[in-house]
Amino acid sequence: MILIQIILLYILNTMCNPVGKQSSENLLVEEMSLFLPSLESVAEALKDGLSENFETVEVSVVDCPDLTQKPFSLASQGLGGSPTILEVGGVPFLMPLVNRSKIYDFKDMNKVTGVNPAFIVGAGAGPFTYAGVNSELVANLVVKDGEVRQLSQIAKLKDESKGNEFVTETLQDSVTSFALLANLFVSEGKPGKVLRVHCAKRKGTSDFVTAARDSLLKGFPGKAIGVGGTFLVNGSKVKQHIMADFTTTPLDTEEKVNNWLRFYSMNPPLVALGTFVTNDPGLNLRVIHFHALSDHGEAGHYHYDTEPEKVEYLAYFNLGTKVVRMDRPQDESKLGHN
Repeated sequence: MILIQIILLYILNTMCNPVGKQSSENLLVEEMSLFLPSLESVAEALKDGLSENFETVEVSVVDCPDLTQKPFSLASQGLGGSPTILEVGGVPFLMPLVNRSKIYDFKDMNKVTGVNPAFIVGAGAGPFTYAGVNSELVANLVVKDGEVRQLSQIAKLKDESKGNEFVTETLQDSVTSFALLANLFVSEGKPGKVLRVHCAKRKGTSDFVTAARDSLLKGFPGKAIGVGGTFLVNGSKVKQHIMADFTTTPLDTEEKVNNWLRFYSMNPPLVALGTFVTNDPGLNLRVIHFHALSDHGEAGHYHYDTEPEKVEYLAYFNLGTKVVRMDRPQDESKLGHN
């Protein structure tokens, strides 16, 4: 693989910042090709691996359904057209202490990825300049020629002094910034062939995404494969977390991180969006990151289903042809990557 490093100098216009502040940085954007096996061979590897973790497993290559329709209700129809794995920032900008200068703008992502229009789905940290506090972002939007059409949601604690109650909000088109970190699948939103994965009744100990990644690690050893898209969780409640607001106490151990996070058992149906990669090709990637949203007021960071006998997953995935790494942290600590 050939690593292309491009230094992009541009102004990140954070229009949703209530004080109208702007941030400009020299941001390094790195691009690398990913291993691209046939969808059929990936389907075979997924079926073999997932069968070790679920009683019912069906994997096939299909024409992507219209994902704008329920139950997915995404911002664009398909996952085709210049499929790209995009990772922005990283956990080291959040902990041990937050770097508040790390504010990014979705309006810049056409230029960063070379994809226009860009249908963007995935997991990240929400715009604290807008929300007033730290939050989970479930990205679900289209950016065309720098104009944003939003269906993204954020989840944040309502009032930390009064307990763990949280609220969710669907962002308006005018709220275009996000902060600190994001793992995103970017495409032109076109129809096309995708992987359809249906699993039910978990019998193993791995969560759905980990089991899928492990399947490809086994089927394609040593290869860097990038997968992104969406999956529906039904039948079981799901353990998810929402980040608390930024702390002045350093989060420098996993125990401190877990005490800072707020964990919930959220109700199905939940629609998860995000990416996973089999192997990091030297870009300090987060190998798994999915956030899930709903239309019943619950959203957060996906961990695993809590009722394995009842759970059912339906996923539509595509493979990224390349990975774009924007503003890679120099700190390669894996603290807080769970």
